[in-house]
Amino acid sequence: MNYPSSSRIKSQALFAFFVLMLQIPNTFAQEDLSSDELFIKARNTAFDDDNYPKAIALTKKALEISPDYADIRIFLGRLYTWTDKVDSARVEFNRVLEKNPGHEDGSLAYGSLEYWNDDSKKAKAIVNNGLEYHPKSEELLYLKARILTDLREFPEANKTVNELLNINPQYSKARGLSESIKNASSKNIIGLTYDFVYFDKRFDDPWHLASVDYGRQTKFGSITGRVNYANRFQTDGVQFEVDAYPRISNTFYTYVSAGIAKKDGIFPQLRTGFSLYANLPWSMEAEAGFRMLKFSDETWIYTASLGKYYKNYWFNLRTYLTPSNESLSQSLTLNVRYYIGGADDFLSFSVGTGLSPDDPTNNILYNNGDTYKLKTSDISIGYRRSFNTTNVIFISAELENQEYQQGVKGNQFQIGVGYNKRF
Repeated sequence: MNYPSSSRIKSQALFAFFVLMLQIPNTFAQEDLSSDELFIKARNTAFDDDNYPKAIALTKKALEISPDYADIRIFLGRLYTWTDKVDSARVEFNRVLEKNPGHEDGSLAYGSLEYWNDDSKKAKAIVNNGLEYHPKSEELLYLKARILTDLREFPEANKTVNELLNINPQYSKARGLSESIKNASSKNIIGLTYDFVYFDKRFDDPWHLASVDYGRQTKFGSITGRVNYANRFQTDGVQFEVDAYPRISNTFYTYVSAGIAKKDGIFPQLRTGFSLYANLPWSMEAEAGFRMLKFSDETWIYTASLGKYYKNYWFNLRTYLTPSNESLSQSLTLNVRYYIGGADDFLSFSVGTGLSPDDPTNNILYNNGDTYKLKTSDISIGYRRSFNTTNVIFISAELENQEYQQGVKGNQFQIGVGYNKRF
């Protein structure tokens, strides 16, 4: 039998020694990491590698070094929350709040845990305690509004979300929550509107338009029935309409509309409409659809729009395309809203060219041959305000310069007021 030579054994031992020496600094380096360095490593392990067990181990090691480090302990509680170790998470959050009463991030994390686990009453108490120390915390106020909505305490929820929007009008999530609170708190809505239209040249008598409507929120979306009255050309007319916004998914919803009236030229005999809406990334929304107006003949109009929320502004650019045998008529309108509170609190402004089939004031002009192809420009302003949660008032004014004969223009001034009541 051949045995290794002594020189070979020495060489192998020396190699093993050098390998061990190379590993020892790395081992001590791991052991000598500060609590902050371990915290950073734990966060990277959790968020970049999705390795929660290892992140928990690193976080615990950091807490051995700094047991009163609140941010690290809150992170450990969150890791327990994400891995369904709810009781362990509660222990960590309670320890933070015992040593740091009302800690903002601790209250947010603990309140969120109880909210997600269907104990909104306990979550409310935790968040309220945090707000005593941090009354302008946007995240705590937002969570409180969600909790109050879940508890169906809608007036208080609406008050909280409006308080948040007063602190930060650019908080877009709060405005979306305001809309949800509005829909959840009142399944029904009645509305009244009146518009007065004055012409400096085209017609001797002003127009009067009024409507009354009733809407209801359903599990499929909202549906509204409406009766419109108009006095034009010293003649009265009535139209009956139904609008609905059926939901398809979280991304898509639709608009469906139909209206009928007598054959008297005051309203279209038949009006129909359909649009498909898509909620897009970056707080954007797109729409495409059609409208049909029938007087003596049918007129088909196609529409598309693109909307965008930016801070406390909403922008919407819309076009209507009306094809004929020889040409394509186009209208274009830019609408802007500046939100000063919840979903029903804003200033509005619009500027555009051409006619809109969705405007009950002017869609009658589609009955006059090629009038809708003549040049039209308009500008309008509006104000909408809610009060006592369930009441909404609005007012608008519009100036329109319209070519009603080739080369002949006149001005049309319109003022409108309205009121909605939710219940």
